[in-house]
Amino acid sequence: MTPVQKSIIVKATQERAFTVFATKMGTWWPADHHIGDGAFADIVIEPKPGGGWFERGQDGAECDWGSVLAYDPHDRFVLTWNLQGDWTYDPDTARASEVEVRFIPEGPDTTRVELEHRHLERHGEAGEDIQTAVDSERGWPLILTQFADATVA
Repeated sequence: MTPVQKSIIVKATQERAFTVFATKMGTWWPADHHIGDGAFADIVIEPKPGGGWFERGQDGAECDWGSVLAYDPHDRFVLTWNLQGDWTYDPDTARASEVEVRFIPEGPDTTRVELEHRHLERHGEAGEDIQTAVDSERGWPLILTQFADATVA
């Protein structure tokens, strides 16, 4: 399957862009893009290979989304996407796609952020549904736009 590739230019230094994306995701992520029963309070990427990627609900409950494969401040990180076609978590990494986000300086206060969601075929038949969803206007394009808006603050 073809990877979903998106990019956006943000008016922020490479360091700020990375920090806002990797450590403040809960402040800009679309509020209706979660899998927990209630509203989320935060989205966490633990800053190390082997760390978790999960949402934390306002009630304190945590719902896993994936794990950290690579974490290279301020250049890039790679996450597993363990959410399946029905938006449930499957801990089997053989059934997980990957999301890589790269931060490339374009100038002193401008950064190009490149996102690649790859290995969607690992989700089996659900891979096409996931590909369609994350490639739609309400998928990665919306998420990157909200992220870009958050870097300006």
